[in-house]
Amino acid sequence: MRNTTFLSHGALAILCAAAAAATGPTITQKGRAFSTESITIKKGDTVVFFNDDTVPHNIMSTSKGNEFNLGSQVPGTSTPVAFNEAGDVAVICAIHPG
Repeated sequence: MRNTTFLSHGALAILCAAAAAATGPTITQKGRAFSTESITIKKGDTVVFFNDDTVPHNIMSTSKGNEFNLGSQVPGTSTPVAFNEAGDVAVICAIHPG
């Protein structure tokens, strides 16, 4: 399995491997940054995105097979996202993409 890296400040790269598994980690967003630069999960894992900031964020991905858009996620809320396709997934905050 290979690691993935940040695409830019505030972006998160996720690698989905081919094997299936139950669940994955929680990733927080605060200060226009994710709590980790990259993670490796298995196909089918769920990642929980938690807004640990004082402002709204809009976490999303347009990566083929793993597209999602959480909309405006207010401070203190969390949303689980299942990753059903293998491959690199770029995740950004659409409000604060840089």
